[in-house]
This record gives sequence, C-alpha cells and structure tokens, in this order.
Amino acid sequence: MTDTDTDKLNALLRQEILSETSKIAWTELQRFFAAGKAIYVAHDLDLVEVALQISNDNTDMVGQWMVDHKLAPVSDDQALSWHDNDAVVWAVVVKPWVLVQDADKSHEH
Repeated sequence: MTDTDTDKLNALLRQEILSETSKIAWTELQRFFAAGKAIYVAHDLDLVEVALQISNDNTDMVGQWMVDHKLAPVSDDQALSWHDNDAVVWAVVVKPWVLVQDADKSHEH
C-alpha cells in the first residue's frame, strides 16, 4: 500500500469517526466507567485524531499520550465531578473503549 493509499484510508476513517462522535450526558456513560472502559482524552488533544490513532494501533503515539497524562482511564474524581455537574461530554466509541472529553473544553468539529 502506498502512502497515498494510506492517507486516503485515514481520511475516510477520520470522517467515519467524526460522524460517530457526539455530545452525551456523562450519566449515559457511567456503565462504561464502571466497567473500566471509559478513557479520558485531554482537552488539548483532538478526540477524532486520538480515536484514529487507537484504531490504527499507533502504540508509539498512544503510549506517549499516556506517559504525558493526556490519555488515561477516567479517574474516580473526574467521574464524580462530571456526575455532580450533570456534565455533557464529547464521546466516541473505539471498541472496546469509549473515549471521553470535556465538551466545553474540546475541539468541536
């Protein structure tokens, strides 16, 4: 596969991921948190780009985000804060994970 083919596939995947993002009440995602499947994405990262890199199994980039504390399981404190504030978050599913980002701080698409 050429770089051009890879770029085209990534563009299509990026569009598909973008179409699957949504604003959703945190309370709707609490079951994923309870199952350890909710992943926090820092506000300075692009939710779609993170989902794309996870989908592409880019372990180097994903690992660096984790080292930098920009990508991590949603903490108990964060979950409680979102719950107490009836927060709405940006979310997208990248099986088996649900990526979650503050809706008021994220890059809206």
